[in-house]
Amino acid sequence: MPFPGQPSGPYPRQGTAPFAPPPARPPLPPPAAAAPPVFAPQYPGPAPGYLGPRFAPGYTPYVRKKSNTGVIVAVAIIGIVAVVGGLVAAVALIGGNTRHVADAGYSSSYPSDTYSPTYTTGETTETTSSTEETTTSATSERETPTSQPPRGPRSVVATGNNPLFGGADYGLQNIPCSLSRWATDQASAQRFFQSGIACLDAMWSKMLGGVDLPFETPKLSVPRSISESSTPCGSGGTATGVTPFYCPSNNTIYMPMDRIEIDQWGNHPGPYLASLAHEYGHHVQNMSGISEAYGNQRYDAGADSAAGLELSRRMELEAQCFSGMFLGSASVSGGSVDKNIYNEAWNAQDRGDDYARNGKRDHGSAKHNISWWQHGATTNRNQQCNTWLAAAGDVS
Repeated sequence: MPFPGQPSGPYPRQGTAPFAPPPARPPLPPPAAAAPPVFAPQYPGPAPGYLGPRFAPGYTPYVRKKSNTGVIVAVAIIGIVAVVGGLVAAVALIGGNTRHVADAGYSSSYPSDTYSPTYTTGETTETTSSTEETTTSATSERETPTSQPPRGPRSVVATGNNPLFGGADYGLQNIPCSLSRWATDQASAQRFFQSGIACLDAMWSKMLGGVDLPFETPKLSVPRSISESSTPCGSGGTATGVTPFYCPSNNTIYMPMDRIEIDQWGNHPGPYLASLAHEYGHHVQNMSGISEAYGNQRYDAGADSAAGLELSRRMELEAQCFSGMFLGSASVSGGSVDKNIYNEAWNAQDRGDDYARNGKRDHGSAKHNISWWQHGATTNRNQQCNTWLAAAGDVS
């Protein structure tokens, strides 16, 4: 994600680069569990000789504060009932031909999930000649606000201490993935990517829901060429130089047929699925609030300053790690993602600034694109993908 509101995507391979061999057997992420996902580590670990990214000390997980709103509301309601009951009893005891209840007005301002209703009560007096009885009728008028706060989970604008990283054992549940068969024509690619999004939805919706973060599925666009893409993040070739991308402004993943490296990967579905999962990783960042926090920080630092480019690399390498998490978990779930697709994806991650065409160091080196993807694939832990707390040397 080069800059807030701009597209995100990994740079493609431009040749052959060395990479670590796949592990002797696919990783074994933990079994499925009810949300929030809490797992016991049962995976064999990374490939021999692999050194994962290092993390800075002092991380304090985000902890949601408990609210006393329910207690306050209950006490307020009990008090109101007691007062009203007392008034009614007093009127009954007074009796006589005159019944008059004076009310100076009622206003409720206690917290609510929707809005705080306000009631205004006035009184009118009627006199009858036959009984000379005065009666009072109360009229209530509800004042409805013009707008209401959104219901349900909300994003938390934070990077390293986002709720997504609140537990050391948070990770993706192993859910079987049913993929449409890959083929290099546009219609088949559309079906393949849409089925991939369904698989990603199944895993990430449980993860986000488990930590009370919002979820919605992203939209998908598979144009024949990048020049056909007109988006809020740019149109034609200005949207992104050479890659698929995610546009947060309209919540859409774009997988142009001329930018998914069909000449390079042919009929091997692993690299295409990993690329889709990377862009979906940006979608997860957008829903969780990481994207907004990142945008604010990069704006303050300067988009193309050294600090701003480092923030961009952290953003991109985190999406790489999220992609690895998905492929690693799906590969042991008994669905369409078998060891061949997993190994194809494992060997397709040597991308990044080493092959970039814009000259900016905003995606991370090929070495780090490989290591972060493999780290996610072999650990399946959100905190292990928290690039915001990683040492600067591991996001260069």
